[in-house]
This record gives sequence, structure tokens and C-alpha cells, in this order.
Amino acid sequence: MRETELKRLIAEEFLSVIQDPRIERTRKHSLETILVIALLAVICGADTFVGMERYARAREEWLGTFLDMSGGVPSHDTFGRVFAALNPMMLAEAFRRWTEALMTASKEKLISIDGKTLRRSFKKAGDGVFVHMVSAWSSANGVVLGQVKTDEKSNEITAIPALLDLIEIKGSLVTIDAAGTQTAIAQKIVDKGGDYLLAVKGNQPSLHAAVIQHFEQVEGIERNFKTAETRARAHGREEVRRVEVSHDLDGIDSAKRWPKLATLIHIESTRTIKGKTSVEHRYYISSRRSLSAKRALSAVRSHWGIENELHWVLDVAFQEDDCRVRAGNAAANFSAVRQLALGLLKKRTEMKCGIKIRRQCAGWDNNFLLRVIGVQPAD
Repeated sequence: MRETELKRLIAEEFLSVIQDPRIERTRKHSLETILVIALLAVICGADTFVGMERYARAREEWLGTFLDMSGGVPSHDTFGRVFAALNPMMLAEAFRRWTEALMTASKEKLISIDGKTLRRSFKKAGDGVFVHMVSAWSSANGVVLGQVKTDEKSNEITAIPALLDLIEIKGSLVTIDAAGTQTAIAQKIVDKGGDYLLAVKGNQPSLHAAVIQHFEQVEGIERNFKTAETRARAHGREEVRRVEVSHDLDGIDSAKRWPKLATLIHIESTRTIKGKTSVEHRYYISSRRSLSAKRALSAVRSHWGIENELHWVLDVAFQEDDCRVRAGNAAANFSAVRQLALGLLKKRTEMKCGIKIRRQCAGWDNNFLLRVIGVQPAD
């Protein structure tokens, strides 16, 4: 094992930006030891603080080859206290650096932003207060670029600008659902050198009505739209998606409110399941004038990937919705560890199996675990 490379990777490049929140005289275990064990344990299948402690006990001798284990194995209470006290913004920055090391060059820079409620993160039954995480997802690389915690879903409006401050979006197309369709958010994206693609629904009633009217012009009026269409058939379901893109903003009275607004998008989805057909219409605005109909449809479909490739996998493979961690910043920090673990595991494409099995394989094979975290073990 390349111990020198592993120590440098952990201590110098990523964890050096995190300040220890504990009083010095109470530090039996180093922060580096606690966080690295936590990450390795989650990669290998641990979904609780007790699981982290159990993993460390099972791998104590091996962990001691590159971590300071002079204080013994941290207890589950120690993991819990550190996670509750740790500044989630610092941990997010450390993991952002690790994530950047995983990124590969992509012709199309597409960033999807969406929120997820941790369903069992309430203090007591019936209080209705859950932890809600807003994440930025790189669909091309399959990694989380950053995340911000908010206690209520309505606060996504304030959380998204804070998240945008954490990540690099220059040259990227940023897709956000209707909750984030706000002029201030659009301005933030433009100011940082990116372009936006925002869903338009009833929370922006005048814009929504104007865009619908724009695409429902009376027959006989020239329609200078770019179009594209895709067809898919699987498992008894047939779907036709037709997209129209327009760069003509005439009649959109509110267009001047939206910075650099250049493109209007209409997607019509026709689904036929067991002989029954339904039609759905969705509308979007974008600051990217060069957006073709085909690329607009691809970007919208990629946005759904944050649900299928991130949120769904966190629930199924990491049991995120079953986690009751709540104290202090613990839920946000535990979520950050899960997301980094998922990004690292997704990179191991030589393992032709799901994320859940890859976690198990990492627990069984230290060499595979080293490859997951970016260190090539010695032959």
C-alpha cells in the first residue's frame, strides 16, 4: 500500500481546510482520524455512528498503518458529537476539493440543482420539521459539487444562492426546478459566468401564462420555432417527447426582469400505457441563446438524473431516509459524507454491479477500497 500517497491525499489536500470544533484538552482522537474512518466506514456499508465504530474495530490494525490510532477506536458517541459540532461549510469545502480531483473534462458542463428532505430527520413525531438538503449535481461526472442545508423546503430560495457561492459554474448550464425560478437566482448564475435553464410553473404566474400563450399561437401565424422529437418504448410504455425552442421574446412583457433571457422552451410529452394516452406540457426559460431544441431536451432530461442517480440511490443503497441523525449539524455532515462516498463509488466502473454491492466489496477488500478513494494499491 502506498501509505505516503494516502496520508498526503487525506491530510494535505482535503482535510487541511477544516477547523476542529472541540476544546483541545478533550481531543482523544484527531479530527483527521475521525473523519477518515467515517468516510471509509460509510463507503463500506456503515449507515450509523454505531456502524462507524464497529467498522473501525474490525479494521483497527489496518487503519493504524496510515492513521493515528493511539487513542484507540472512537466511540459512536464521539462520532456523533464531532458531526454535530463540525462546521458543515468547512466539511463541504474539503469534500469539494476531493470531488474536483474526480472530475474529468466534459464538453458540456451541466449542473443540476435540487433539494431532498431527509424523511426521518425530525426531533419528535408530528413536529413537521425536517432537515432539507439542496445539492448541486454534475451529471457528466456523477458527483455532488456542493450542498447546503435548510430546515424547510420553502427556504430553497435562499439556500440556492448560498450553494451557487460554493461552486464554480463559469461556462456551465445550470438547471433548476420551479422552486428556484427567481430573478435573483438567475442574476447570481449570470454574474458568475454561467447560463440558467429554469422551469416555469404557477409560482411565476404572469411569466407562465405569457410563455404558454407564446407557444399556443393561433394557426396561420408564422411559428419560427426550432423543434426536435424523441421516441421511446419499454415495458409496455410508449413515450414521445417533442420540444419547441423559440428566441422570439415579443409578447413576453416580463422578459426584461430576467437577466439575459434569450430562449423559451416548450416540451410536450405524450405517454401511452396499456392503451391509455396522457399528454403533459412543461415550460422553461434560459439565458443561453445557442441552445438547440435537441440540447434543451437533453438538458431537461439530465436534470431528472439528480433524482434517479443521486436521491434515489442515497435512499436505496445508503438508506438515507431511514437515518435519524439530527443533533446540531450532524444530519448535514452525514449527508455530505454519503454524497462523497457515492461519488467515489460511482467512479469504480470496472465493478459491474450496483452501488450497494460495491459498498460491500469495499468492506471485504481493502485494495478495492483504496482504489475507491483514489489511491492505487501496490501490486
